[in-house]
Amino acid sequence: MTSAPSWLINSFIYLSAAVIAVPLAKKLGLGSIIGYLAAGIAIGPWGLKLVTNVQDILHFAEFGVVLMLFLVGLELEPQRLWNLRRPIFGWGSAQLMGCAAVLTGVAMAFGVGWQTALVAGLGLALSSTAIALQAIGERHLMPTSSGQAGFSILLFQDVAAIPILALLPLLGVVVASSDAVAPVGRLYEAIKIIAVIGAIILGGRLLLRPLLNWIAKSGTPEIFTAASLLLVVGIATLMQLVGLSMALGAFLAGVLLAESQYKRELETNIEPFKGLLLGLFFIAVGMSIDFGVLMKSPGLMAAILFGFLGIKLVVIYGIAWLMKLPHQERPVFAVLLAQGGEFAFVVFQAAAGANVFSMETSSLLIGAVALSMLISPLLLVAIDKILLPRYAQNEAPKLAEISEPQQAPVIIAGFGRYGQIIGRMMSAQGLTATVLDHDADMVETVRSFGFRVFYGDASRLDLLRTAGAATAKVFVLAVDDVEQSLKIVDLVNEHFPQLQIVARARDVTHWNGLRDRGVMLVERELFESSLRSARTVLELLGQPPYEARQTAMRFRQHNIELFGRMYPHHKDRSKVIAVAVQGRLQLEEQMAQERELLAKRRPAGWRDAV
Repeated sequence: MTSAPSWLINSFIYLSAAVIAVPLAKKLGLGSIIGYLAAGIAIGPWGLKLVTNVQDILHFAEFGVVLMLFLVGLELEPQRLWNLRRPIFGWGSAQLMGCAAVLTGVAMAFGVGWQTALVAGLGLALSSTAIALQAIGERHLMPTSSGQAGFSILLFQDVAAIPILALLPLLGVVVASSDAVAPVGRLYEAIKIIAVIGAIILGGRLLLRPLLNWIAKSGTPEIFTAASLLLVVGIATLMQLVGLSMALGAFLAGVLLAESQYKRELETNIEPFKGLLLGLFFIAVGMSIDFGVLMKSPGLMAAILFGFLGIKLVVIYGIAWLMKLPHQERPVFAVLLAQGGEFAFVVFQAAAGANVFSMETSSLLIGAVALSMLISPLLLVAIDKILLPRYAQNEAPKLAEISEPQQAPVIIAGFGRYGQIIGRMMSAQGLTATVLDHDADMVETVRSFGFRVFYGDASRLDLLRTAGAATAKVFVLAVDDVEQSLKIVDLVNEHFPQLQIVARARDVTHWNGLRDRGVMLVERELFESSLRSARTVLELLGQPPYEARQTAMRFRQHNIELFGRMYPHHKDRSKVIAVAVQGRLQLEEQMAQERELLAKRRPAGWRDAV
């Protein structure tokens, strides 16, 4: 029997791990990144040992980061990027140098040599562009001040990774004879770098757009997709040849094409490849975690991991304070930039090769960075579930509850989009109502428009008494939450039986719950507006407005009667379905008969528009 090629087996392993782990992680509320990392740990050398060539996979998967930066560049027009120059080089350098200085100082205080401390500090000060931008995208934070600041700092880090790598040979053990030619070599490298960047900028302006236009005219979508990938691969290769960041080159190319007419098509073609390769990158990071080093020196690993995370969190939160970012955005901003970055893998491996420190130290630092990538999404989950709700609660407007007794004949509980229409119509008729709403932000907003709204929870008996429920005639129930709505009905029926309840039903289940409690004046919140839209559709198809109105009214009457027939059986699903199907067939038959009667009077051709 012929054995399957290794690439096919590995593809099956990666896809299987991702398909199992990612939905499970999302189900548990941990996010997709945790799922990918867990999948990598499971199939890697310290898990099931299904994959062992981790470094080769990591190098290939880094192309996902390249594609991501290209797509980010497509969203940034050159003028917008120019406007970000100050936060990129200002706050970016402040974050990198601030974190590196503190980390280096702490390491030296514990007796680490200055060369090792400096390289470790610079490497650990870098953040994961892949994780941070993925999280920013998932949370829709890019338009916010923290999203823009985070992106600017990450972009500066991608640029700064190059001089950090150039610094390593100077710190390591170098041959003295090479020093004589070093200045000439460095000048030659600088000329190459300037030439490549100039070629990318000039080519993007003069050549790329005409080339894409020529390819698009060929009428072969798959070739345009191939050209899109070729563009990114070619620029990444050029940047790699001169020792620059592939991701930085791809980002620059994206910026140059941000104003082209092919921007959306490029995004559509590359997005699927970016998602798959980014997932593979996170899987490779999970596989690269060296649990052998962790088990050999667990105390030292924990000290490095939590030490550099804690230091970066404090420094970055301080920068967020100086930048005057909103309070509720600072924790997420700090966590997104606190974990180690993918460029740290390259820095520490290159430092070991340049004899700045040993391979064991390199493995220890790389393990700490990989573990920080694993912990960071967990910290974000903790912030979402624990910290941010407290921020929202603390920053909510502090309003006094209704305290003065009211005498209006109508009480409206809930003043959202539904309750406001009722309140405005009553006001237009010169009628007064006592309005209650427990959402402080909503109360503040509607008060700014001149409405008299009281802050209070209508499910509390004392507040209902203060609102005048004992003497009022009508109670309008317009709260959003279904459970709270039914709770209020129970309270009103028990203590204020004279009140006539006019209620809003969110759906059929809510409608049945209200009817169970004796509430007969119930309106489904979208029913009438949906009928009006249906009338408009019939008129656009050629049906006379009068007939469209009559059709809608007949449908309305039939639907109300059908709900009445379904209600006695609403706890028996099979019976409800049977009644609903029978009612639908009856309506269709009735409508068909009426269409036949009206066929002679209807203008010819209206059915042809359907």
